[in-house]
Amino acid sequence: MKRLTKFIKKNISAKIVLGLFILTNVVYTFMLTVTIPKTMEFSNGMQLLDMMPTGYNLNYVNELFTSLGENGRLTYLNDQIPVDMIYPLLFGLSYCLLLGYFLKKLNKLNSPYKYLCVIPIIAGIADYLENIGIIAMLKNYPELTEVAVKTTRSFSLIKSISTSAFFIVLIVMLIILGIKFMKRNKTSANNVDSQN
Repeated sequence: MKRLTKFIKKNISAKIVLGLFILTNVVYTFMLTVTIPKTMEFSNGMQLLDMMPTGYNLNYVNELFTSLGENGRLTYLNDQIPVDMIYPLLFGLSYCLLLGYFLKKLNKLNSPYKYLCVIPIIAGIADYLENIGIIAMLKNYPELTEVAVKTTRSFSLIKSISTSAFFIVLIVMLIILGIKFMKRNKTSANNVDSQN
């Protein structure tokens, strides 16, 4: 954790945080508007495994991979997954530093709250493990096993829970920062009034 704190402190300039935030969201938007729709053209309206926060079972994976057909499975493997191998790193890094940046603004970066910065990293790691599971299942299809599906699904659930936790923490921090900002403005306005 000391190493992570050191890394956060070294890289939480507004320029780095903003740059990473923009890059992360450009990649995410590209997935949402290009690679995911391109793959879903073959899926007959079925959701891709990466887009199912509550998980899936063996029957669903079988049905999805059958619906995709060979071209759809190749598109999933060669178009969607490669972009999704860049995104988790950007997500983990960008949002870890974003939380660090806001914690510094709240003077809480040296408190136990710094452990909150680990949440997006957990989400990123779980996303990688989910992707590895999906790659393995796509390559082994039609030989799918209950174990492979359950293992991959568990990483999907960890990704989903930690991503949700990150956004909750982010919203709470933004509310606290907003309150702090309004209090500071009110105090400075009162000071100006009293001087007049």
